[in-house]
Amino acid sequence: MDQLKIGKFIAERRKANNLTQMQLAEKLNITDRAVSKWETGKAMPDSSIMLELCDVLEITVNDLLNGEIVTMENYNKELENNLLEMIKQKEESDKRLLRAEIVMGICCILPLIASTVIVSFVPMEEWLAAVIVLTSIIPLLIATPFALRIEQKAGYYECAKCGHRYVPTYKSVFMAMHTNRTRYMKCPECHKKSWQKKVLTKEQ
Repeated sequence: MDQLKIGKFIAERRKANNLTQMQLAEKLNITDRAVSKWETGKAMPDSSIMLELCDVLEITVNDLLNGEIVTMENYNKELENNLLEMIKQKEESDKRLLRAEIVMGICCILPLIASTVIVSFVPMEEWLAAVIVLTSIIPLLIATPFALRIEQKAGYYECAKCGHRYVPTYKSVFMAMHTNRTRYMKCPECHKKSWQKKVLTKEQ
């Protein structure tokens, strides 16, 4: 999808409906800065408000994602292309998130390893050793909720029993036993528990 083209199209439709950036933002309960980012191609409208935006601009989601009014004869083809592009973008985004999770984990574990080595080989008071170790644990405690959110949102989990792929709740991910990116959870489809592995695509 061409974000610059989509941005220009949003601006054109906004002006065609006699709306300022501020007025459009108020209708969507967002800031005019967000609208400005859309129109300059720096960001895309969030999926949660895309339908409302299209309603205000009097266009379809297909029109929005193409950056132009789609004729009926090309509608189905363009819709299919847009859906495939959105799936591709989600997969790429999920890959980036999972890579960021790995980097986050390394950055949190290294201070803990370093502090353990220091207190093991450098003579010091017990209270100081405890302070050093506890301080090194803080980044890990801060990062853990964010890492769990990534585990929940990025990609899907595949049930080992029925093969169903789904996005679990944050609570399910938090409470589940795990080894790396495989978690022991209950499938919402077959309602059986199994070790479910992380996959990036919805389709099998």
